[in-house]
Amino acid sequence: MRRSRVLCFSLLPLAVVLACSSAVSQGANPWDSDSHDPAHNELNAGVEAFKAAHYGEAVAHFRRAVELDPKLPLAKRYLATTLAQQIVPGVETQENLKTAQESVGLFEQVLAGDPHDVNSMKQIAAIDFSLKKWDDAREWQKKVLTVNPGDAEAAYTIGVIDWTVAYRNAKDELSVAGLTDDGEGNTKAPPELLTVLKAKNAALTEEAIQYLQTAIESQPNYADAMVYLNLAYRRKADLEFADNAARQDDVDKARMWSEKAMQARKANEEKVVGVQSQP
Repeated sequence: MRRSRVLCFSLLPLAVVLACSSAVSQGANPWDSDSHDPAHNELNAGVEAFKAAHYGEAVAHFRRAVELDPKLPLAKRYLATTLAQQIVPGVETQENLKTAQESVGLFEQVLAGDPHDVNSMKQIAAIDFSLKKWDDAREWQKKVLTVNPGDAEAAYTIGVIDWTVAYRNAKDELSVAGLTDDGEGNTKAPPELLTVLKAKNAALTEEAIQYLQTAIESQPNYADAMVYLNLAYRRKADLEFADNAARQDDVDKARMWSEKAMQARKANEEKVVGVQSQP
């Protein structure tokens, strides 16, 4: 259980860094360095600063490019992604929240000009995820799926969010009774506690399973999605306290997906090794 929670909360920082690096590096020097356009020169200077990991300097250049040419969407995108990289997950200081707000605002401006910009949607979702704004993060990932229904990562992230909230609900309710999650339906918990938990977690669990299955359908060897599908079925087992056979069926499905995850991870690792060993 501990490992899976780490997977969940490490998802966002990695996603932000990768998206930021990709967005900026792919646009390195989009205009000639001898351009006489001040905004483009600032944009190029920001790209070079970003590549050198001088992020504060990159922000200053990108900000200046936006000021010089407010209609330059690439400058807003680069400024937003560089700001996003500086957000500290889970920290609600005024400075961190201000950085997040500015980054989201810039991405929304980009989306106003290009409503189908999936990268901006994912960045906003990632920022909301980092600040534990689960409902907002979930809705942005659903917008991604509206544009790109086959996006396995978006479907996976929705499942992760739903499981995270459901797990927190279960942990909180069980702790009141002095219990810890056993991952197999918590049959020692009093029925009235599980009734409350069912009211809180039924919709979350159903949606988590739905979207995690969608992620696996889009990407059959998606090991992380299988891990969370295992966990989602363990949350579903909590809800079957009145039907022991149904509870056991959920636990069995959880174990099956745990085994499938290990097999998929092994197959993925072997595939990587095979590619690396090719001449």
